[in-house]
Amino acid sequence: MTDSPSVVSAVTFRPARTQDVRAIRALVTPLAEQRVLLQKEAVAYYESVGDFVVAERDGVIVGCGAVHVLWEDLAEIRTLAVAESELGRGVGGELLTRLVARARALGVARLFCLTFETEFFGRHGFEAIEGQAVEPEVYAELLRSYDEGVAEFLDLERVKPNTLGNTRMLRVL
Repeated sequence: MTDSPSVVSAVTFRPARTQDVRAIRALVTPLAEQRVLLQKEAVAYYESVGDFVVAERDGVIVGCGAVHVLWEDLAEIRTLAVAESELGRGVGGELLTRLVARARALGVARLFCLTFETEFFGRHGFEAIEGQAVEPEVYAELLRSYDEGVAEFLDLERVKPNTLGNTRMLRVL
């Protein structure tokens, strides 16, 4: 899955810690400004820090990604970001591989993402989907969530101004 094992081998992958939140936000900010990722408040990152894996090179966070459980059998890959200096070196692929492994360990059967990077996710087994990825009963339950990511997943009207026009993709594990 990695393009250059020697380059990726110099990168350490680990669960995120609260001290990493500023670096995660710094990775996301330029992508949010380009409307590739959504910008979140700092509190949202602290609340979900346990969902994140980071990639670190020489003490600097160069990538991040999260797996966020939405329902019994469904989780979302969120906030997958890699520093521009690391693009094409396999860091994103390795992050995604680790997030998929975390999802499996949690017992999730399906992974969802909203992305512009359809080729990247396609190489990792994700397929574009139309409509909802959950049954109507689950949809009704998810409507009770306060999580903005869940609202985007459900394609709710209240998040339409924030919708980036990306592709809904799903991978069955």
